[in-house]
Formats: sequence, structure tokens, C-alpha cells
Amino acid sequence: MTLRLRLLLAFAFLSIVTAVAVSGAGYVRARDAIVQRAQDNAVIETTNRVEQLYPLPARPPDSAALERIAGKVSGREGAALAQANGVSAGSMDPSVITPELRSLVSSGRVGWQRVPYGGGVWLVVGMRMQVSGGAPSDVEVYVMRPFSSEIEVVSELARNAWLIGGAGLLLALGMAFLAARGVLRPVRELQVAAWRLGQGDLAARVPVRGRDELAAVATTFNSTASSLEHHVGELRRMEADARRFVADVSHELRTPLAAMTAVTDVLDAETAALPGVAGQAARLVNRETQNLTRLVNDLIEVTRFDSGTAALALDDVDVAEVVSRTLRMRGFEVTATLPSGVRARLDPRRLDVIVANLVGNALRHGAPPVTVSLSVADSSLVIEVADSGPGLPAEVLPHVFARFYKADSARGRSEGSGLGLAIAWENARLHDGTLIAANRPGGGALFTLRLPLGGER
Repeated sequence: MTLRLRLLLAFAFLSIVTAVAVSGAGYVRARDAIVQRAQDNAVIETTNRVEQLYPLPARPPDSAALERIAGKVSGREGAALAQANGVSAGSMDPSVITPELRSLVSSGRVGWQRVPYGGGVWLVVGMRMQVSGGAPSDVEVYVMRPFSSEIEVVSELARNAWLIGGAGLLLALGMAFLAARGVLRPVRELQVAAWRLGQGDLAARVPVRGRDELAAVATTFNSTASSLEHHVGELRRMEADARRFVADVSHELRTPLAAMTAVTDVLDAETAALPGVAGQAARLVNRETQNLTRLVNDLIEVTRFDSGTAALALDDVDVAEVVSRTLRMRGFEVTATLPSGVRARLDPRRLDVIVANLVGNALRHGAPPVTVSLSVADSSLVIEVADSGPGLPAEVLPHVFARFYKADSARGRSEGSGLGLAIAWENARLHDGTLIAANRPGGGALFTLRLPLGGER
């Protein structure tokens, strides 16, 4: 349920409760007052008419006397009944007199009661008349008066109460809509700004209106965003400086490394003629120079990816031939399943780098036999490199393509640069492909490379 709907429902519930409480209480009080006043007036009027007949004779009245009494107290709109000693007379239907009212009048008190009659509501008033000296007589008088006008007034009050309640509900809903709009607009602006911030737009800000709690939230958000923008800017500047430093150092190292490589190649050719310790030192220098050259080349390649200058040199190639050449040139002893006739448009140099890094990693850190398989699935080129080693620990899998990541923190250094798998992953991404690391059910690591056959970017 949205916040707008909750606000509207809350205002509607509050307005309904308020309308029921105010209108209902007003209606009940007004209805009771109208009914009470009508009953009091009817009782007073009937009492006055009866008092005009006093004093009554002491002798019991006959039927004619009762008819005369009923006619005197009935009035123009009502009907009356006078009775004594079982004799009754008048225009009123005796059946409307309830036993409760008869019992009350028989006890000498004035009573009244509303009763339904003839499709309407009537007020029946009854009392016992007195004879000379104030003693109660046997004559009971009942007067029936229409109560329709009072009922109409009460009905009109009920309609007015409903109308007032409905108008109050509409007004409350309108106020709720305006309030929700005023409250939710800053919330929506904050949501949009937070989304923009999450998408990398660090310049996203929220307009600050007023001095309420929402304005305080907007101010805090803007302050946080400004601080984040500043810190991210500093981090980006430091990262750019670090990348530039690595690129500069790598390029500067290439010239002395070229000279060192030339010297070590000469030494390597003469190692057989050198005495024991000198030969070992020459071989060590040659090997370490090659490792340093490989590290510098990998660093230069990484800086190209980071700067966005890495580009594909696409060509229509036989994939099996490219992979076979990679394995043959590096002397990798693996089991290869490379069906012929699989052609794709890709960068053969970068595919060579990917396969060489994957197979070299499997041979260094896995266990033989290492297998390389080529297939086509769902218009994608699929190359799988698997080994028979212990596999990759679960905590290593999320970081296997991270730069300079070492699964064994106790291992100070390795033959590789620590960038091989990262460069393979970047080359796969450059082809709009994927490179995934996993463990085989039977043991061993499995790297799966997927590249589009068309080489679209």
C-alpha cells in the first residue's frame, strides 16, 4: 500500500469518525429535543383542555357525557376517547391504547406513548379526570394526535447529518490529497535524487523548501551527496594518478628491459660453458628478466583497459587453428578437443592471450590432465579449460579474476604476474563475451569462455 493511499485512508477514517461523532451527537440531541418538546406540548394542551371541563359532576357520567368530553378534548387534528365503568365514547380507536399506557393512567398519573397507526406515527396521551374537591373520578381520557410533522423534522435532521458528514468526508479527502501531495513531493524528489546518485550522478541534489523535518532530511541528503562527490572525486583523482604512474613506469621500464633481455639471451646461450655457480646465476637472471618483462607487458595491457584505449582487431578466423597454435607455441601438454570448421569473427591475438592464460593457470595451480574443448552453443563460441586438481575454494571463486589476487596468502610470489586471469576476463568483456570460473562435480576447476560468433560490439 502506497504512502499516498495510507494518508488518504487515514484522513477518510478520521473524517468519518469525526462526522459520525459530531453529526450523530447533534442529530440525537436535536431529535430528542424535538420529540420531548412535542410530547410536552401535547400533554400540556391535553391537560388544559381537560381542566376546562372541571368540575365534573359527582354522579357517574353516561354515554352522552363521555361523548361530550371526548369531543371537547380531541381538537381539530386528533381523536379522543373517554371511558368510565366499562362505557366508552369518542372517535378514537381503543385498540391503539397499549396495556402499559392503561396501567399508567389507571394509577392516576398522566401518561403518553408513540404508537404506529394508519401508516403513520401518533402520540397517545392519557389521564384520569377529577371530580369536585380534587378527588379522582372513574373517567379516563385518551387523546391521539398525529406525530408526522415531528417525524419529518427528525428525518430532515438525519438527512442533513448525512449530507454534512458526506461533505466533511469530501473536504477531508481533498485536504488529504493536498497534504499527501505536499508531503510526498519532497519524498519523490528525494527518491529520484537517490536513484540518480546510485546511477553515478554525484551532482544529484534535492531542493530544500521550508524548515520542517523534510527540509532537514533534504539538507542532510545534499550534505551527504556533496561529501560523497568530494571523496569520490579524490579517489578518482588518486586512481587516475596511480594508473598514470603505473603506465609511465611500465613504459619507462621497457627500454632497460629490452637491453637486459638482449644481455640475458647472450648469457643463456653461454650457460653451458660457464662454471656451476656462474651458470646457475645466469639462468636465474634470464628467468627473472623474462618474468619481469611479462609483468611489465601485463601492466601496460591493464593500463590500456583502464584508459579505454584497448581495441579489437577483428578478423574471420578458424577458432580451432588459433587455439591449436596457442597450445603448440607455448608447449602446453593438454588434451584438446577442437573440431574443425568453427569460424568466428574475433581478435585472434586477444583470443590467444585468453587461452594461454587459462591453460597456463590450470597447469600451474591445477593438476593434469588438463583438457581444452571447443564447441558452439546458442550462437556463441564456447571454450572450456578444465584441470583435475582440487578445484577452487568457495572463498576464492568471487575473486579469481581480481588483479594480483592470491588464493594462498602465504605464497609470496609465483611464476605468473598475478594479472593473467584479470587480463583474460577483460579481453572476454571486450568481445562482449563472458568468462566464468567454477568447480567440476568430479573435482577440478573449470573456466568457461563464451564469445559471440559474429564478434558484434
